[in-house]
Amino acid sequence: MTKVALVGCGRISARHVDAIAANAGKVKIALVCDKREERAKALAEKVGCEWCTDYRTIRGVDVISVLTPSGLHPRHVCNIAELTDAPMVLCEKPLSLTLREAYEVFRRVEKAGKRLIPVYQNRYNPIVQMMKKLIDSGKLGTIHQFCCNVFWNRNDAYFNIDWHGTREFDGGVMYTQASHYVDMLHYFFGEAIEYKGLGGRLRGLEVDDSVSSVIRFKNGAVGTLNATVSVFEKNYLTEFTIIGSKGTVRLSGTNLNQIDFWNVKGMKKPNMDFKLDHQYGKGHNTLYKYIAQKKWEMFPTKEDILSGIRLMEMLSY
Repeated sequence: MTKVALVGCGRISARHVDAIAANAGKVKIALVCDKREERAKALAEKVGCEWCTDYRTIRGVDVISVLTPSGLHPRHVCNIAELTDAPMVLCEKPLSLTLREAYEVFRRVEKAGKRLIPVYQNRYNPIVQMMKKLIDSGKLGTIHQFCCNVFWNRNDAYFNIDWHGTREFDGGVMYTQASHYVDMLHYFFGEAIEYKGLGGRLRGLEVDDSVSSVIRFKNGAVGTLNATVSVFEKNYLTEFTIIGSKGTVRLSGTNLNQIDFWNVKGMKKPNMDFKLDHQYGKGHNTLYKYIAQKKWEMFPTKEDILSGIRLMEMLSY
């Protein structure tokens, strides 16, 4: 049984609780931690586990999952690697807000002899995995163009939460909301060689609430990534369109969980659409399953992670 401690009992913790429950018998929550005692106690009572308010005191678990504000991830990951006995540290996106910090995180985690597992749950989406294989196999031919749009709503109440919208802890729409789609571009197409990103701050935040980017990758693919959290009232659209010399595919849905358009030479549209009951998809379930099975080859490599953060930094600063 793989024992997990959750550090941070905020919004994303519920997804981890559900994902671990989906792996009952293989993974369990042994402890939860939050600097706010009332939040730690509330989640501990819900889950049925121990709680604490200082992550540095955690002992006797296999994995410590860092679910704290984005800007605190580097500090918390490094401290947990160095000051606890947990052999694995899992970190929600993004691992860091700068490439410099990411290098430092890996240096300190490796020196401590621990394993770092950043969360890239969208890579485990079966439709995304299918698209990756389709691109890599050459069945789409030469990739000419792509378009990725993340048009979401985060209302003023969301940004009234203490760290949201701050440059130090949030990083903006590209880091806190669209980072998984930046990773998807990198996952599908590899290294970017040319880029331009422009951001807008019309809501009085310290960070961009809207970003539009144009990117050219080493493989020749060129396209756009548009992301905003300023759609009126509710999330509007998530889509990813890929245009190749042998086919065109458009994915959409809350978490790219449906194929809206399919025209690929010699191939019928696969019946892979699935329903979701939350915005994060089901990738966290698969992530914890792979941890329990010790399938480390299913996780991104250090080089892959650093390259993705480099792209995110390129488009954000």
